[in-house]
Amino acid sequence: MRTMMNSAVPILEVERLAVRYGKVEALHGVSIKVRPGQIVSVIGPNGAGKSTLLNAIMGSLPVSGHAKGLISFQNEDVSAVLVEKRVARGMCLVPEKRELFATMSVEDNLVLGAYRRKRAGERHYLDQLEPVFMLFPRLKERRKQAAATLSGGERQMLAVGRALMGKPELLMLDEPSLGLAPLIVKEIFHIISALRQTGVATLLIEQNARAALQISDYGYVLETGELALEGPAAELAQNSRVIETYLGLTKKVA
Repeated sequence: MRTMMNSAVPILEVERLAVRYGKVEALHGVSIKVRPGQIVSVIGPNGAGKSTLLNAIMGSLPVSGHAKGLISFQNEDVSAVLVEKRVARGMCLVPEKRELFATMSVEDNLVLGAYRRKRAGERHYLDQLEPVFMLFPRLKERRKQAAATLSGGERQMLAVGRALMGKPELLMLDEPSLGLAPLIVKEIFHIISALRQTGVATLLIEQNARAALQISDYGYVLETGELALEGPAAELAQNSRVIETYLGLTKKVA
């Protein structure tokens, strides 16, 4: 299965991406690839430029930001394409802050996730509702509750579920484990791993390197705006530098 994915044409290809905020360059010549059905993680410390990378790919940099380089999605250059058109082509970003509609019900938040499909005239624009409820049974139990009443883990589930309602080809997750209890983190990563069965490609930005690499096919290490390492996730997890810097373990002495 992984061999097939590795031989597939990338759904996302970023080449020599540089992002500058005023005189400060936040990313320097970053190149990454994500293939259909893959989970690709980008790990690194705070301030490494991980969220900047996602925002540049999505086309949602702050006004002060300026990006250079090539962003290709499904073999088309989208570097100058507006956010709305990137979404329409199948890109979706779940931001770190989740950005739910707190006073609306869980179900209404999910329905809003399919709004673009409804506006495009799709008859069965709610066809992902039951699959989302199967993936997140807790959301089905709380479908009539206001989003504000959910726990942190449930809000993250709702943010991912809402994104899936739009049937994205590429799902980008910015720090999905941030602020969550360890047991909930384990559950969230189990669900992200299960997304592979849906065929959606996932680009995961995470500080929790151990959890990210465990479920990923390929990984990148971003440090001070530059790629320091890359490779199959299983190999990165055995890399002595990654172990010592990101996994909190000392290298075993033979």
